[in-house]
Amino acid sequence: MSKENPKQNVTVAIDKQLLKRARALAASRGASISSLLADGLRRLDEQVSTYEQAKVRALALLDSGLHLGGAGIKDRDALHER
Repeated sequence: MSKENPKQNVTVAIDKQLLKRARALAASRGASISSLLADGLRRLDEQVSTYEQAKVRALALLDSGLHLGGAGIKDRDALHER
């Protein structure tokens, strides 16, 4: 156990059928339920982080606007002359 990243035990309440399936899954992977849960939470945290980073980039693009290649409008009134 690393001093920089100490592990902490937590208690999780799950139904008996899910516990039975989790034990079988962990055994088939040669892992513990604890490691399966920790890996799942780690992946979820990475997904949330990736999503948040993408959201920041997308909002920045919206704020800056996108150049679509058209010419700018120089005289709005001239567009509406009849």
